[in-house]
Amino acid sequence: MSAASHADVGVLLLARSDIERLLDLDTCVAAVERAFQSLGEERCAAPRSLGLHVDGGVFHVKAAVLAAERLYFAAKVNGNFPSNPPRNGLPTVQGTLVLADAANGRPLAVMDSASITTVRTGAATAVAARHLARRDARVVTIVGCGVQGRVQLDALRRVIPIERVLAYDRDGCRSDLFASEHPAGHDCEIVAVEDLKSALQSSDVVVTCTSSREPVLRAGDVRAGTFIAAVGADNPEKSEIDPGLMMRCTVVVDDLDQCSQCGDLHHALDTGVMAVTDVHATLGALVAGRKPGRTRDDEITLFDSTGIAVQDVAAAAVVYERALASGTGTRSALAD
Repeated sequence: MSAASHADVGVLLLARSDIERLLDLDTCVAAVERAFQSLGEERCAAPRSLGLHVDGGVFHVKAAVLAAERLYFAAKVNGNFPSNPPRNGLPTVQGTLVLADAANGRPLAVMDSASITTVRTGAATAVAARHLARRDARVVTIVGCGVQGRVQLDALRRVIPIERVLAYDRDGCRSDLFASEHPAGHDCEIVAVEDLKSALQSSDVVVTCTSSREPVLRAGDVRAGTFIAAVGADNPEKSEIDPGLMMRCTVVVDDLDQCSQCGDLHHALDTGVMAVTDVHATLGALVAGRKPGRTRDDEITLFDSTGIAVQDVAAAAVVYERALASGTGTRSALAD
């Protein structure tokens, strides 16, 4: 069956294992970069999001339209329940993504969203690092040694010639495991550290990917010239960057409205140390060339990454098109 005829038979169901086979990080970085460029050039509408809190967790709904090989719409529903792993063995993040043809509204695919979210989050950091990290950056500190920490490191390797990685987690066993699972054969030394402040003073790039509700980085912790990717704060209760540090940084956001409501930017705004006008740019504006990235070697740059739906639809489009080409997935007729 050809890709064209295959696409006409019901909705394609894609499991997490399918997505892990179909979506490689290099391709996702390229797709996410194109999506941000489209946003920056105002060739697509701003994405939309909604958050609903329940006992023990939060549901996020994110939607966007994007022109790739065709015009796509995606809506993602993720549940984030941090107590799941120790309480019931379920993943922290679970959800689904619906991909549709934005030219006629026809549903095309339903797929696991957690695997999409994981990879596209790392991809956005790689895109930001191209514009905001120093060209001579070689030492990276990863704060938070879970699944996202691993993806962040793999993504940064695509754009930075990393020589040394310092892995920190409040749970020392997790940082030890992180270091042991990433041996020196990956062209860099990876060391688990217990003293975060000391590690930060020798780092060129810092990624925070935790579920912390209190800042893990404060003013004075990082040295001049550092690039910070603040990845963990995706709801108003989470906080990784102290407002006193935020106000010292050249701040770039994935989406200004969303970061103002739930990113680390929102805490700086609430305390009054920053105004919305203090934000340097969106990542889309940087990729589109409308705003400069890093302009000085001593500049502390920060990417406030809350995750937006154009990343999801860009990654989902790659998955869908590769699934069609390879015959991957299961077909289901939702309408008689």
